[in-house]
Amino acid sequence: MSRLIRAVIDTGALRHNLQTIRARAAGARVLAVVKANAYGHGLVQTARALPEADAFAVARLEEGIRLREHGVRHPVVLLEGVFTAEQLREAARYELELVVHDALQVHLLEADAAGHRFRLWLKIDTGMNRLGFRAGEFPEALRRLERLPSPPLEVRLMTHLARADDSPAQTREQLARFRQAIRGHLGATSIANSAGVFGETAVGGEWVRPGLALYGASPFADRSAADLKLRPAMTLTTSVIAVRSVPRGETVGYGGTWRAERDSRIAIAAAGYGDGLPWALPNGTPVLVDGRRAPLCGRVSMDMIAVDVTGWGPIEVGTPVVLWGEGLAVEEVARRAGTIAYELLCGVSQRVPLEMR
Repeated sequence: MSRLIRAVIDTGALRHNLQTIRARAAGARVLAVVKANAYGHGLVQTARALPEADAFAVARLEEGIRLREHGVRHPVVLLEGVFTAEQLREAARYELELVVHDALQVHLLEADAAGHRFRLWLKIDTGMNRLGFRAGEFPEALRRLERLPSPPLEVRLMTHLARADDSPAQTREQLARFRQAIRGHLGATSIANSAGVFGETAVGGEWVRPGLALYGASPFADRSAADLKLRPAMTLTTSVIAVRSVPRGETVGYGGTWRAERDSRIAIAAAGYGDGLPWALPNGTPVLVDGRRAPLCGRVSMDMIAVDVTGWGPIEVGTPVVLWGEGLAVEEVARRAGTIAYELLCGVSQRVPLEMR
């Protein structure tokens, strides 16, 4: 199997980031978010690399089942919950914990003739307006859960912060709504995502739910992962497969978007949008060629990119190229593409092999 391009996952960085988050969270337990194939880092591999996590969170039933079938025994939380009686039975079979955010899900639990008992996470919508019971609906939802024929093992309360990365004022408003809604309830709570953990507003809660920060990227536009003492866990790396001489005035790639202003030397690397590199990356986007920054020239194609190495020393077939990761932050590449680090990490193609180190 060709391994020209691969995503090298630094398990030491994953563990370092978990420890950094735990220290920042001041004693809160860590629900490590490994949905979407652990943000491209490998669902099962990442869970196995993080035995010190208190629990894992996935979005969907299939992800939780996969963890169980590969021997992961940590608590696993389904962030979207379940939507049919069959899914409820499967969640019980695999001993998964459920987020409850809709009246349909409360009804499924009430109608469960088998009387399965779950640990439940009741979600309150405090301003995200995506999932969860609004403050006025929450008391009745909680009462119904507490009166289930087979009482839940526990009911924990949670909300989700919409702008912890850029709006302390809105975060404080959400916190005030959450605290008002749960007043008098003694159960454990979970509020903070990655931005909530590292933001300037102390959000509290017995559990935190880091995603992006766990993988060594910053959720903030004005603070880098290094500023947060996080280390990138993924390095997306490939190799040079050709070196071309391009005369002055000629173009490179589809559409001729880059024209040589001088006689140029162009390295072709095995990486493209078929691997998850954004087509929208503009000319000048940096990659690391043998550890040095070199600018992208021409459009990203399905399997290849071109970079300008004019005036450099020896560059040949097999010279290593880093697309993001160690030495080149994924956040920088994402900004060039007009997107976010989450999308780049989650978008790494299935044809890119993962190499755990």
